[in-house]
Amino acid sequence: MFRENFRKKIQELLTSVDIEIGGNRPWDIQIHNDEFYPRLFQGGSLALGESYMDGWWDCSRLDEFFFRILRSELDKKVKLKTYYADMLKARLLNLQKPSRNCRDVQHHYDIGNNLYRCMLDDLMIYSCGYWETASTLEEAQISKLDLVCRKLDLQPGMEVLDIGCGWGGTAKFAAEKYHVKVVGITVSKQQAEYAKELCRSLPVDIRLQDYRSIDGTFDRIVSIGMFEHVGYKNYPTLMHVARKCLKEDGLFLLHTIGGNESVTNTDPWIDRYIFPHSMLPSAKQICSAVEGIFVLEDWHSFGADYDKTLMHWFRNFHESWEILKKDYDERFYRMWKYYLLSCAASFRARMNQLWQVVLSPKGVLGGYKPERYIPFPERTSGT
Repeated sequence: MFRENFRKKIQELLTSVDIEIGGNRPWDIQIHNDEFYPRLFQGGSLALGESYMDGWWDCSRLDEFFFRILRSELDKKVKLKTYYADMLKARLLNLQKPSRNCRDVQHHYDIGNNLYRCMLDDLMIYSCGYWETASTLEEAQISKLDLVCRKLDLQPGMEVLDIGCGWGGTAKFAAEKYHVKVVGITVSKQQAEYAKELCRSLPVDIRLQDYRSIDGTFDRIVSIGMFEHVGYKNYPTLMHVARKCLKEDGLFLLHTIGGNESVTNTDPWIDRYIFPHSMLPSAKQICSAVEGIFVLEDWHSFGADYDKTLMHWFRNFHESWEILKKDYDERFYRMWKYYLLSCAASFRARMNQLWQVVLSPKGVLGGYKPERYIPFPERTSGT
């Protein structure tokens, strides 16, 4: 009786966003276990993801399923006690202090370089590509890196700090194409080892280091896809560190996923299985952290490009599963598929954004000239 009531309520909610239980369209949901209905009501988004990992339901196009839910903001209508408990914990504690931050980052990035090698492009760039004139994932990532270098106005001999350097692809590109020296920092051991080998013959120094312990002075600073791990309580700290390390005439480019509203925590399923204690900054939170420290020179939004990037990542991951499944089980496959496709939907629905923000210590004399469109064949020529 109660299960049937739960089923009817869920069907009513899904019907409101044009999703049918047992329907034959790609975005319709197929339920394999009737316990799914009470489980979803009791556990919200965490239960939705866990029940998918357990094989209790399927959908041939998860990205389209989530697009309909997120675009209609159906997710906001079901906020459970666990969500508010997590929000309260985030407000009371600094969930991204150095010791915890290292464990959280390693939870995601130290699960095997071969997974990312199969999923990403040749440079292992794990952030949004720039698809303005690109037609492949490799071109989109090279376009993004070159756009970053041009926005920073990199010149030969400059010293660049890369906060959250990943597997070293950005450092390698900048050193080879723009002839700069790079210090890259990460708290992921596997990333650091890979990056050191990738950049072995270049003027690149890869360090296993938290951003709060950086010293030295640099001509330029770049941070791509790392701010999402900082936490709202530490946004001003990162800005102060960057300002301390940046020369008076320098530039700082921050590349980050952003949210439409200010929050202090993330989705419970993402928090538990993908990015522990991560959170997406809002424009308001970024501007508040910047105020009194930097001058905002440029704000470039191209979040729709992340949808396309994530769909390419999923295709690569899916096509490489025969190679990867010797190291990961079927539950991991379902978890990773759920992660990539639900995130693609969040950008397609414009719920999540992608921003590149250029900052300067005192304002660029004569004005900063933004970079946007560059024909692809010119992008790898360097300076």
